[in-house]
Amino acid sequence: MSAPSEPPPPSPPSPPSPGTAAGSGASAAPGGGGLRRTLSFRDLVVYGLLFIAPMAPVGIFGTLQAKSHGAITLVYVVATVAMAFTAYSYAQMVRVAPQAGSVFTYARAGLGDGAGFVAGWMAMLDYLLIPAVAYLFSGIAMHALVPSVHQWVWTALAVVVTTLLNLLGVRTAAVAGFVVLAMELVVLVVFVVAAVWVLVTDGAQRGWSAPLTGEGAFSMSAVLAAVSVAVLSYLGFDAIASFVEEATGGGVRVARAVLACLVVAGVLFAVQTYLAALLAPMSAAELADKPAEQGDAFYTTANAAAGEWLQKLVAASKAVGAAFAALAGQAAAGRLLFAMARDRRLPGAMSKVDAGSGVPRRALLGAAVVTLVAAVWAARRDDGLDHLSSIVNVGALTAFGLLHASVIGWFWVRKRAERPSVLKHVLVPVLGLGVVAAVVVEASATAQTVGAVWLAVGLVVLGVQYGRRRGGAAGS
Repeated sequence: MSAPSEPPPPSPPSPPSPGTAAGSGASAAPGGGGLRRTLSFRDLVVYGLLFIAPMAPVGIFGTLQAKSHGAITLVYVVATVAMAFTAYSYAQMVRVAPQAGSVFTYARAGLGDGAGFVAGWMAMLDYLLIPAVAYLFSGIAMHALVPSVHQWVWTALAVVVTTLLNLLGVRTAAVAGFVVLAMELVVLVVFVVAAVWVLVTDGAQRGWSAPLTGEGAFSMSAVLAAVSVAVLSYLGFDAIASFVEEATGGGVRVARAVLACLVVAGVLFAVQTYLAALLAPMSAAELADKPAEQGDAFYTTANAAAGEWLQKLVAASKAVGAAFAALAGQAAAGRLLFAMARDRRLPGAMSKVDAGSGVPRRALLGAAVVTLVAAVWAARRDDGLDHLSSIVNVGALTAFGLLHASVIGWFWVRKRAERPSVLKHVLVPVLGLGVVAAVVVEASATAQTVGAVWLAVGLVVLGVQYGRRRGGAAGS
């Protein structure tokens, strides 16, 4: 279906000058005030790292070890480089279209109104369900620590607590998030110190280069197959762009925060996986032969390295960290719904900003209800995590693809920059599109099917909206 031939959205004719509060002239939401600029550079990076989670590799450490034949650190190095293309495209577009809505706004600016709706619609699938997965992780971890309380109760409690924090205001949520992020980083430092101590006193279980070269014969195809899974650990850094209308310094500062968040996450992932791979009691081949052991591989390594106390400390950190990763995701989802409602692509009630807290309260509550239902439903099923985790990524990846296309559209096709660059505005986004396509191809059949169905529904909604607008214009 072709995009409706409507005029492009209002957007700055040229990138804002460095140092200005880009986007400060964004239209206020009807029926309420505008979003408040209270977030610093640190706050933005905190939101991004919270959503990603500093110890994101913990849950998939065993899977990646088995898939990459032991070269897990190389996997994360390659994945960081791969995701850098997407981060760079975000940095390009957030400067020229500094409004809430992230890829919805960027695709509208670079490709037109119809493509913008599709990008927002596909990102919505990701932004609403990734928090549900994070809440479920929190519930599972808490249930492991307190088995007398069912995991769905812990899951629901995590949703309620973090939603209340988000409703109190973006600054309050950012402060709470900073405290939790600091706790996660302390736990990570404890793990690193304990791991280094064991390596110094007892030595490594395998060669020092094994996390980079693999165990046995090196296989680039195995590394690339693992990269297609590892890039999903980074989903969330893009959420920073959703807060551009609430950031002091606007698009320029948000662009720097996006890139900084990716670099920090990549370093943290590489360090922890390198140490864990050296200390893991099971080899990559053994993990491949025993898939049931893969999920607990990192915790088993922590236990073997320093004892049960470290294993429980890492588990508790994951429980709290996952809930606050969902807090950041829920906040980003609320901003996406708010931006689409403000542009009359979703019910207008969600475009209102609360006068007291300065947040899009109704959009946040709408996102919270969806994630609560999805998370509790999954928590009450034995296969709930598999169902949720298999479908959350296709939406984000499709939106990433439209993001890269919007860079080409804005800078090269529409020539909105004085000197478009072949390297920055064509080659980098094309390489990013290639990465996205490769990951989508490697996704499960369930994920591909759900993504296709969600896209089809979105195209129907777009067609209905276009028909109504045409009818309204003809009748006026």
